[in-house]
Amino acid sequence: MASPLNFHLEQYDGPLDLLLDLIRKQQINIYDIPIASITQQYLEYMQRALELDIELSSEFVYMAATLIHIKSRMLLPKDPELEKISPEDDPRQELVDRLLEHERFKNAAEMLQQKRMVEDASWSNPQMAHFLADSEEPELAVSLFDLVKTLQTVLERAKSRPLYEVGKEDFTVPDMIRYLERVFGELASGESVPAAELFERQTSRRAMICLFLAMLELVRRNALALTQKDAFGEIGLKKQRAFDEVVGQSLVAIDEEYS
Repeated sequence: MASPLNFHLEQYDGPLDLLLDLIRKQQINIYDIPIASITQQYLEYMQRALELDIELSSEFVYMAATLIHIKSRMLLPKDPELEKISPEDDPRQELVDRLLEHERFKNAAEMLQQKRMVEDASWSNPQMAHFLADSEEPELAVSLFDLVKTLQTVLERAKSRPLYEVGKEDFTVPDMIRYLERVFGELASGESVPAAELFERQTSRRAMICLFLAMLELVRRNALALTQKDAFGEIGLKKQRAFDEVVGQSLVAIDEEYS
């Protein structure tokens, strides 16, 4: 009697991760996605997950509906004369923009996470205890992916509320580092501030992105630490002992890098 087949289903952080994986594995041009083929593969993944009793979040269902909607729009016949008067936008464009943005955040987080691992490996774990204050309580391990997901969540929420884009507004990463310097200058020693709260204080998408990059730079330079008090709780930022020194020494270099 033949043994039963064993199936392995990869796990993804979200529907955008799944779509990116499907696109990259098949070396598809992300600007020209074969939406019918990708939609079929996406639905097959969901079906396999259902058969293996793997629970998927509502985001996966919403993305499936989005893909089907895009597919149906692309199947509709177009009037050549109407296209000459008012060309219709590519129905895939919004999805492509979201995928590219997600990939940029993911790549940035992976790069900085690797650098952090290399820096951490240069210290022996027993000696690291000498750099922690006796009063500090152990916190849950938080990765840069958690910070990326926090920003993505805030950006998604921002779509449903008005963002006031000022025409002459021109935020930069160094500007946001100075902003963080002011924020943490007003906090008591050891106090953390929720990352989502800092993002939501911003009035434009550009400001949020620049703030995110400023956070990554300060985390990479060990000026800020990511914190999480409870499992699946909100991600916080806490000033490290070398915060003031690092900010003072790094602003010029960061200004040149992002100019």
